[in-house]
Amino acid sequence: MAASEAAVTSSSSLKTDTCPVLETAGTVAAMAATPPARAAAAVVAAAARTGSEARVSKAALATKLLSLSGVFAVHKPKGPTSAELLNRLKEKLLAEAGMPSPEWTKRKKQTLKIGHGGTLDSAARGVLVVGIGSGTKMLTSMLSGSKRYIAIGELGKATDTLDSTGKVTEEKPYDKITQEDIEGILQKFTGNIMQVPPLYSALKKDGQRLSTLMKRGEVVEAKPARPVTVYSISLQKFQPPFFTLDVECGGGFYIRSLVSDIGKELSSCANVLELTRTKQGPFTLEEHALPEDKWTIDDIAQSLEHCSSLFPAELALKKSKPEKSNEQVLSCEYITLNEPKGEDDVIKTC
Repeated sequence: MAASEAAVTSSSSLKTDTCPVLETAGTVAAMAATPPARAAAAVVAAAARTGSEARVSKAALATKLLSLSGVFAVHKPKGPTSAELLNRLKEKLLAEAGMPSPEWTKRKKQTLKIGHGGTLDSAARGVLVVGIGSGTKMLTSMLSGSKRYIAIGELGKATDTLDSTGKVTEEKPYDKITQEDIEGILQKFTGNIMQVPPLYSALKKDGQRLSTLMKRGEVVEAKPARPVTVYSISLQKFQPPFFTLDVECGGGFYIRSLVSDIGKELSSCANVLELTRTKQGPFTLEEHALPEDKWTIDDIAQSLEHCSSLFPAELALKKSKPEKSNEQVLSCEYITLNEPKGEDDVIKTC
């Protein structure tokens, strides 16, 4: 399937910040020692200074935000989709910078680009790689790199989504399965193998996601098996009916399909109970993924600086020169690169 690119550009609604009047010690003293008219003037002047300083500060933050360029990682929790999380990140950054404000709507148009490479299911957590500015151009390299997951599977139950969020479609006994049985079949799923993607996935048919078609109740045929790569797989824990796997794989690989196939190989069935991505490319969950309380312009700037050393020299990004703040306006664009990859291999930019 040839790669295609769609872009939609939209403008964010304008918001203005109001600053409270702050009464400094000097202002209070001036009020006590001067007639009412002069005291009122002092309050107005203090408020004007405070508002001016706030506008200058916001303008500086906005300029810094638009100058950010590179790739970093955030910690995605269970619950939101990757797209929802990206929107939450964008909104926090815009709010911090006071963008867009009237000062930014006058002249030249400047686009803030931010996107992610490698979708995680809403029920999954872990590393989500984000590109900002020119860093969005590097996201394709994130798709071809390796990923590492910790997956907890449940034996004896199959679901339509291949994970715990779906409807149970089959139940089979598992009481005869041993740890040695699981370890004995893992070699069959290592190396260059063929894998059938789940029906509930971001893969598309006639321009629509298979998962969307399935939710509508439409009949969807399974995609043919395709080549994928598993670099390593090991059993970390077995406490029937649950088993924990540590998997390192390439792009386009589905952990849900792996767990389902393992259940079938054991003459039973299985689904994914929990899934955590611990590594994507050079980014690890423990060292690089920013929690939500660190989603600030300064923290992201520091993370970009730290993460710049993770890439080869030929991929290093030159720092963008900040534009003049009075010549910039914010707009958003949404880009999806539709490539023949897995549901965790979608780039979204806004």
